[in-house]
Amino acid sequence: MADDLMANLEITPREAEAALAADKSILLLDVREPWEYQQARIEGSKLIPLREVPSNLQAIENSERVIVYCHHGMRSLDAAAWLRQQGVEGAQSMSGGIDRWTTEVDPLVPRY
Repeated sequence: MADDLMANLEITPREAEAALAADKSILLLDVREPWEYQQARIEGSKLIPLREVPSNLQAIENSERVIVYCHHGMRSLDAAAWLRQQGVEGAQSMSGGIDRWTTEVDPLVPRY
């Protein structure tokens, strides 16, 4: 059962880009720190630092699908797994984070 819960937990930046273009209701969740968000961000994302995700669960769980990202994909993987354990079945982590997004999707997003 736990394996089913964690199936398809990651999504590539290109897959995320296509999903976001096709479905405007997807919540693009940035779990980095505010200073990181100031350095670089993906347009349309909502910043909720990782430590604040549990206290914002109600706002997040209202979204049918959530794509979570961070700098390199580790914090977002933790967040997506936790969200799924809380019943947010449509949560996915963007592999490689914003760093990979910059190299594969949008080179105008600054790297740091």
